[in-house]
Amino acid sequence: MTKHPRSGAATFRGLGVPADLCAALAEDDINEPFEIQAECLPPALEGRDLCGRAATGSGKTLAFGIPLLARVGQASPFRPTGIVLVPTRELAKQVRFDLLSMGKARRRYILAVYGGTAYASQINSFRMGASILVACPGRLLDFVRRGQISLADVQVCVIDEADRLADLGFMDDVRELLDAMPATRQTLLFSATLDGDVDELVKHYQNDPVFVDLIGDEPEQAPATHRIVAVRPIEKTGTAANLIREYGRTIVFVRTREGADSVRESLQASGVRAATIHGGLSQGQRERALESFRRGNVDALVATDVAARGIHVDGVELVIHWDVAMDPKDYTHRSGRTARAGSAGTVISLVTGRQAQRAERIVQRAGITLDTAAHEGRRPQGDDDAVSMTDGAPDGRRVRPGEHGGVKTVAQLAGRPRARGPRPARRRPN
Repeated sequence: MTKHPRSGAATFRGLGVPADLCAALAEDDINEPFEIQAECLPPALEGRDLCGRAATGSGKTLAFGIPLLARVGQASPFRPTGIVLVPTRELAKQVRFDLLSMGKARRRYILAVYGGTAYASQINSFRMGASILVACPGRLLDFVRRGQISLADVQVCVIDEADRLADLGFMDDVRELLDAMPATRQTLLFSATLDGDVDELVKHYQNDPVFVDLIGDEPEQAPATHRIVAVRPIEKTGTAANLIREYGRTIVFVRTREGADSVRESLQASGVRAATIHGGLSQGQRERALESFRRGNVDALVATDVAARGIHVDGVELVIHWDVAMDPKDYTHRSGRTARAGSAGTVISLVTGRQAQRAERIVQRAGITLDTAAHEGRRPQGDDDAVSMTDGAPDGRRVRPGEHGGVKTVAQLAGRPRARGPRPARRRPN
């Protein structure tokens, strides 16, 4: 829902907006700035880099669109002067539409660039001297790599919904595009969150930015409960499916694209609604999977580490490490998808055989304390062969649920020799 302007807010003219742009806004019946615009316009019009934290519907399109139109010059063929990077084709279309009136007032041609459309028509638009490209990173990078467009004249770059760009795995493309632009450009970044890869963009691609935060401090993040559950390989899918049914919305992290697709298929065969997100999928496929997960149409999102740093979805109850994380940093990034914005969360590493000891070392090196308190009712029903970090003796050791022969630690189980039957008689050579 769009915020109403504050009582007594400044006028666009009073904020320094040029008269022709004020007139264009008035023609669209936009006469008073919203809060995000009042805060962002003065420094942005001065040419300062800016980092804005604002929710969708706050009016941020004009907060970056006005200084973009005010500052960029007319483009030469194939050399745009302004870039707006957005995560989806729908947003690219919307941003272009919102800026059209001001673009006409300034005689700046604005073009939306995204996949699923013919290359030839967009190349013709470049030839006509499109000044501002509102682009999805993948398609724009295709043109740059082919040498069909140069970003050497870019004066202003806007990164809109940076958190969603990270969600969809576009951060490497965004970095490559920024590296192709002049270091002297002005960079305006807007995002609902400023952690992970978004924070890295701010640190490495902005110069002393002005921070505008309209979301405020998030509630204190509740620490996640971290557990290790050891299972036999044949029981891994069943254990994961039971956990997902019990906890609810879950992200399952695997190491490879092929593994992600395989785990999704196995979970689906077990009756779990699951989708995948990894670098091998198209933009549309990643977007649809993430939206299905956000809306609750699927219960589990199976993701590779490429996606770990950027998935920002509220209400993730559980993170499952299907494959043991490669190092403490990966473990931390994966696990950070739960216990966000004051909500509780649980992180479970599913291990087989001797993986248990390696998993414990990675968790310890990450500076995380494994949970040792009993949580009755959080154990998957019917999975009597699972070894849980929480179903143990009072001293924190781990037990095999349902086993009466004494407490077994994960390390003991991992190192337990296989049972051997009678040796077959050796055959003598003929």
